[in-house]
Amino acid sequence: MSSTTTQPDTSYLLRKFHSLSGIVPVGAFLAEHFWSNSAVLVSAAKYDDVSRELQTIPFRPVVEWLFIFLPMLYHGVYGVYLWWRGDSNVSSYPWVKNWLYTLQRYTGLIAFIYIGWHLYTERWLTHGLSTYTNVVEDLANPWFFAFMAVGVVASSFHLGVGIWNFVCKWGLAATVRAQRMAGQFGVLVAVAFSIVGVLILISFRLNWHPFEFYYTK
Repeated sequence: MSSTTTQPDTSYLLRKFHSLSGIVPVGAFLAEHFWSNSAVLVSAAKYDDVSRELQTIPFRPVVEWLFIFLPMLYHGVYGVYLWWRGDSNVSSYPWVKNWLYTLQRYTGLIAFIYIGWHLYTERWLTHGLSTYTNVVEDLANPWFFAFMAVGVVASSFHLGVGIWNFVCKWGLAATVRAQRMAGQFGVLVAVAFSIVGVLILISFRLNWHPFEFYYTK
């Protein structure tokens, strides 16, 4: 009997785990990150309150490394490897799936750079004690603001397409109709996350808090 028939396909398993890690925990972390940062739309004080609560979670370093940093590092590094080896035939066959494949690869690369830089500036340099004032000072630079906006949109799009890919690859959408609905949901996630993320950046940049009436000290 051939050894290839008795041994598991390592590449297949790595790709499956890569697909899964893009949803849980990386995608879930992105959703939580947007949710917690949206506190700035209420007020600067509310943002600092939420940030302080997150900074004082028991066993935070262990939770961060096991459930956020290591899975994110794997997803990013293996994703770059797949991007490097991937062959897009979009120029020859400009179908929707080919465009999505190409755009997901490039937005993934942008998102990897963006998230790495964001963690470095807002987590490592501040020792996890980032405040509203810190973020405002960073976003005062128009180039930094533009970089963050591009990163937010790229990350949102990458997650949206990733949801569609995950549902299809894991057999959760077996019919054409189900796959189409999964794609529509992915687009909805991408657009919604992009809008919320950019609004958060604008809130910091312009000291604009449209839901300030929610906050009671």
